[in-house]
Amino acid sequence: MRQDYFKNGLFRGLNGKSAFSGTFAKAFLLGLSFLLSGATVQAQTLAALPVTSSPISSMGAAKPLQGWSKFCETYRSECAVSVSEADVIELTPQVWKIIVSVNQRVNSGIKAVTDADHFGVVDTWGFPDDGQGDCEDFQLLKRRLLVESGLPRRAMRMTVVIDELGEGHAVLMVRTNRGDFILDNKTSSILPWHRTGYVYIKRESQDTVGWVSLGGIASSPTTTANR
Repeated sequence: MRQDYFKNGLFRGLNGKSAFSGTFAKAFLLGLSFLLSGATVQAQTLAALPVTSSPISSMGAAKPLQGWSKFCETYRSECAVSVSEADVIELTPQVWKIIVSVNQRVNSGIKAVTDADHFGVVDTWGFPDDGQGDCEDFQLLKRRLLVESGLPRRAMRMTVVIDELGEGHAVLMVRTNRGDFILDNKTSSILPWHRTGYVYIKRESQDTVGWVSLGGIASSPTTTANR
């Protein structure tokens, strides 16, 4: 997702890509299993859970992105909302380790490339099954892996922000009992939403297949982000 999303103030998008599958997927999941076994996790700085902070508030319905809508036509289960699921994650040390591990593994294992360079289109949502992807592809893969680890999809929402360059950007908002945290392909530091420096536009709804507005609320940057 880049500045192209904001032409004439409208979001734009094209068809979603193929599912995360094949040789790359098998190798990726094998590597993730090893990572979660403990060897790499032990080298990470995970001594304490993040400080509790206030969650972000939504402000009514918002128009979905075209790229997301096309993605959902192909991958309906990825966009489905089950109200029987928890809408926040109980953040234990073990759950935090899993979230951190998945975020770092995807960020280091996928090459960032624009959809224009990759596919010759403005924007398309999907899984980076060939090892390359745009920002939303990173986050969709992270969510899929976290769901496979047992975390509720309903508590992990795709979110649209305006980044430090003034461009449209997609992140994954993980809603927890300690606040809302952002998984981002620009940094492997998982930050509370209000410390990212981003302007929050909208995110997927937790109650229905759709989006809610975040009102364009701005956050403060943090010096701990490794951008």
